[in-house]
Amino acid sequence: MEEPALDLEAMAAALQESDDYRVLRRLVPRPPVAIPDGVVVRTGLFVDVETTGLDWRQDEIIELAMVPFRYGMDGRIYEIGEAFHGFRQPARPIPPEITALTGINDAMVAGQTLDLDAVTAAAAPAALVIAHNAAFDRRFLERFCEVFRTKPWACSMSQVDWAAEGHEGVKLAWLAAGAGFFYDRHRAVNDCAAAIELLATDLPKSGVPALAALLERARLPTWRIWAENSPFAMKDRLKARGYRWNGDDAVPSRCWYVDVAEADKDAELLFLRQEIYGGEIDLLARRIDAYDRFSERG
Repeated sequence: MEEPALDLEAMAAALQESDDYRVLRRLVPRPPVAIPDGVVVRTGLFVDVETTGLDWRQDEIIELAMVPFRYGMDGRIYEIGEAFHGFRQPARPIPPEITALTGINDAMVAGQTLDLDAVTAAAAPAALVIAHNAAFDRRFLERFCEVFRTKPWACSMSQVDWAAEGHEGVKLAWLAAGAGFFYDRHRAVNDCAAAIELLATDLPKSGVPALAALLERARLPTWRIWAENSPFAMKDRLKARGYRWNGDDAVPSRCWYVDVAEADKDAELLFLRQEIYGGEIDLLARRIDAYDRFSERG
């Protein structure tokens, strides 16, 4: 006698109703949604790269995924397009720690290249490029292909206030688990799909799509203010106020800097003059928008 088939969905629903269990579902492709009359839609592009290391100046891309999607200006995602995916053989062997993290080895990328024309064609329609940690992906991609220098960018990791929505971390896998799903991690296409699902989901406290919150932040300009030649004795005060140390070869180098909202610019300059330098001083400040943000330029 055959055993009756298990109704897994009913079992999952029963577990979910209990306070003693949490259920994670495997991520499945989101079906398209009809676009309401009068809604203006744009094409977004979610990107993810796997690389031989963390330094965009010398490490190389070994895997690239780009997933287009159509969204409304209200942050609703209506359709997810076909993914672009490719491997690329780097100049040097892939470090063992990268293989352990990503599962990508030298045999998988042997003889593989990323066609620049194909990458450009896939990225060209995008009104906005998004990555989870855009400060990492953007620098690698701008070095690799010029088209990414012409696009506005946004970051699903830093431009959504995940903590205010009850999430305990901003890693993609943690956010996915908090949203009730899991996926096969550290492969570029899967990471893109998971991030798009997060952006399409309503945030638990504010009730708006995560993409709407991201778009609101991405549209706002910020100002980067540098505290050049600030007194060494003031370093702890600057650090406590949120300033970061720029020790690389960016201009200006070896000084503290902070990014503030446009409305806070004048107050921040006044703080530096009164509390750090003790008098009038010309300070370097630059307006940054989505076209420069997360790049080596901003």
